[in-house]
Amino acid sequence: MTNWQGKTILVIGAARQGMAATRFLASHGSEVILTDIRPEQNFIEQTRQFKALPVRFVFGSHPSKLLEKVDGICISGGVPLDIPLITRARKMNIPLTNDTQLFLDLAQAKVIGITGSAGKTTTTTLIGEIAKSGIFPGQRVWVGGNIGNPLIDQVENMCSEDWVVMELSSFQLELMQTSPSIAVVLNITPNHLDRHKNMRAYTTAKANILRYQNSTNWAIINREEQGSFNLKSSVIGKISTFGFKKPKGGLIGTFIEENTLKYFDGETTIPLMTTDSIQLLGQHNLMNALAACAVGIIAGFTVSAMQEGIHSVKGIPHRLELIRKFNGIRWYNDSIATAPERVIAALRAISGPLVLLLGGRDKDLPWTDLAAVLHEQAPKVIVFGEAGTMIKNVLLEFEGDAPKYQISQVNDLRDAVSEASKIAESDDSVLLSPGGTSYDAFLNFEERGNSFKQLVEAIQ
Repeated sequence: MTNWQGKTILVIGAARQGMAATRFLASHGSEVILTDIRPEQNFIEQTRQFKALPVRFVFGSHPSKLLEKVDGICISGGVPLDIPLITRARKMNIPLTNDTQLFLDLAQAKVIGITGSAGKTTTTTLIGEIAKSGIFPGQRVWVGGNIGNPLIDQVENMCSEDWVVMELSSFQLELMQTSPSIAVVLNITPNHLDRHKNMRAYTTAKANILRYQNSTNWAIINREEQGSFNLKSSVIGKISTFGFKKPKGGLIGTFIEENTLKYFDGETTIPLMTTDSIQLLGQHNLMNALAACAVGIIAGFTVSAMQEGIHSVKGIPHRLELIRKFNGIRWYNDSIATAPERVIAALRAISGPLVLLLGGRDKDLPWTDLAAVLHEQAPKVIVFGEAGTMIKNVLLEFEGDAPKYQISQVNDLRDAVSEASKIAESDDSVLLSPGGTSYDAFLNFEERGNSFKQLVEAIQ
């Protein structure tokens, strides 16, 4: 699908990616059919932008007749590939793509792609700031992808000297047949198993970020996380790594020594910056900074650009975001934490007594590792939402007959904030790090995080 002139293209899913693909295709000679399973009233404002373009809409269902006389299908990231319409399209050999593949087919700029089960947005942001600090006059940096800005909207404004820094989810990678010239795999741990069904399928999707590279391209992998490092044998191009300990066995990459981030090129060690120059909380963010610096070296940015770029990132919305200090209580928004593993990282980043808010919708992920950490730390826990009962049962089963800490259950996020305000004491931290997705009650994790902020700000 590199030639869409005069073609009829079906776009499935009317979220950000689907809307961006529809705008691009319809303004470049395609007849577009945009379909979404949700009802038409959800999209009244969004569809107004297409009044002057050759776009028609089908909301509320995905009838099979949509496939008649269709030349190609563009699928939004949130749409599972096993829905009946897509299954039928595959049997009919209709080409499938997504907005990210469209972008990579067209982009003239140098592309850095970042994926992983956790840390994608933070690392993408850090790399973006390094690039902005390190570019020459006339160059531009474009940051987007899964981070919230579908880059297909800007592709025609890019030139070969520009840098693109793009976050790539497993959903986007699942269909892709092009890899960025610098590809970063932060980690591969259980996530989105409600969509991918098993770790093998999930890992296969992630590996697409490397699969189509060439011998001159770079893969940057985590030598201390097995899921990422296991991809080493399938790398076609060159390899750099990152991790806390100095690389061995012929590897090059970033590491930490004497509270300093350093780079080892196989012969020489180069100091980059001190750990206290990193503004973000937690060991996991030190790892994200190591990954960003590994990219900075390979991309040719200066040490001063790395220092300036990383130091400039003081916080990212919905990621361990301190939103209020009130009556001696600190309230943190970590709505991005949609897997138990991310909750564990947040727990390790915040010291002192804690009230933890867990809930949302489960992704068929294991919760026992989190239960073990909670047993050790013994915070006050409030569970809420669709997965509340399941989470409570897992935690109580781990605790046995004499729970070590308090577990409360409420209906929704509003009730969770209300309960937290009652049981939190001075010097406590209240942490929304739910471990589940937002889809039981919100459009996305941003909407959930913003709702949390509003509820907290309203506390008197």
